[in-house]
Amino acid sequence: MTHRRLPTFLLALLLGAAALTGCGSGDGGSDDGGSAAPASGDDGGADAFPVTIEHALGSTTIEAAPERVATWGPSGQDVAVALGVTPVAMPVIDYGGDDEGVLPWVREALGEEDLPALVPNVAGEEIPYEAIADTQPDVILAVYSGITQEEYDTLSAIAPTVAYPDAPWSTPWQEQTTIIGEALGRSAEAEGLVADTEEYLATRSDEYPELAGTSFAYGAENAGQLALYTSDDVRVRLLADLGMTVTPYVDENAPGDAVYYDVSPELVGDIESDVFVAWFNDDAAAEAFAANPAYARIPAVAAGAFAPVVGESYVAASSAPSVLSIPWMLDDYLPQLAEAAAASGAGATE
Repeated sequence: MTHRRLPTFLLALLLGAAALTGCGSGDGGSDDGGSAAPASGDDGGADAFPVTIEHALGSTTIEAAPERVATWGPSGQDVAVALGVTPVAMPVIDYGGDDEGVLPWVREALGEEDLPALVPNVAGEEIPYEAIADTQPDVILAVYSGITQEEYDTLSAIAPTVAYPDAPWSTPWQEQTTIIGEALGRSAEAEGLVADTEEYLATRSDEYPELAGTSFAYGAENAGQLALYTSDDVRVRLLADLGMTVTPYVDENAPGDAVYYDVSPELVGDIESDVFVAWFNDDAAAEAFAANPAYARIPAVAAGAFAPVVGESYVAASSAPSVLSIPWMLDDYLPQLAEAAAASGAGATE
């Protein structure tokens, strides 16, 4: 299998934020079921400016409603586009993106509009400050990113920059949406998108009552070990939004406040959960995982309650959930997840 040179923020998403925190490298839909659609862009309820947004790396004041918006991170462009604002610049995302590095749900939402400037985004390389500056942004949105203080300071010299509110790579999709809505002067529209997406999640989970209360563990292969994501990880939170519960094993064995940790293959038989979820680049990798004698000892895998997330676009959508990517991914994945829950015999019963 060919291994791509992944963007730094995709490495963080796939292996967990803790893998890159403090390392100092790089950066840091359908209408069915009530899924969120792009906002109309009506400014009738626009917020008053200036606005000041506090975040982990400082305080950012935006003097007037931005007209030229740049994004940095894997999902900022999703929220901007859903709010009816086409960025002037956004990063290339090769993993899960098309030939131009545009994620499919963003491409669908943009429709016939011209693409923003696509700025390079390669692991281990410096943020392309000059390429971003060339687009003359009024604001830079890095709400879901891993930018360092130094990177934030450099970006802020280009335009007011909004970073993550607490820790790198930890901003829930709901908060990403409301913060970006505030930065763009579209708070009411952002709150509406959150409400619409939460309604979508509630509606779809009602269609699959077997998910309610079903325990799960979420993992990935990581250099011969099994990485497990804790309840603080955004992809785990997304399944919890569907009414599922993280199996106690995951957080009870987590070291400190890590969002993921490795379990050696000889211990995976201790991971008791109704369903086991993991992500894979392709079907061959998922099949090889399930056939591996070590991982076949995971109780849920042995019971046939295995629900892999397969394909780069689906992995990207679930690893950086947004108001655009959630329905794009879950519309296809929910039946498979519900089948795994049914196979476990868990979930809601009459």
